[in-house]
Amino acid sequence: MKLQREDSMTVREISVEDVAMGSGPPLLDVRSPAEYAQGHVPGARNVPLEQVRAQPHRFTDQPVRTICASGRRSYTAAQAISAAGGQAESVAGGTRAWVESGRPVEQGH
Repeated sequence: MKLQREDSMTVREISVEDVAMGSGPPLLDVRSPAEYAQGHVPGARNVPLEQVRAQPHRFTDQPVRTICASGRRSYTAAQAISAAGGQAESVAGGTRAWVESGRPVEQGH
């Protein structure tokens, strides 16, 4: 699904089911380190939104997926990466949707 938000570029949003299938691009969890430590999708790498926004070009060498708590920050991160020339997808519903679907989370850093 692609969504267009006002005064922004189009970012592809994917479902937690797409992420659960496994073989996709790396997953960047853009929440704070404290939020990430409380529970994150297995295999996700924590890169807070502020870091992504400050240096989006760091993530343009390969496609990535972004995730946060609900999907808002991850959408913003995906926009920043896309604007810098990268390919990014945002996970709709975020970690909350992942947990609500009954999937496991990892805790700690």
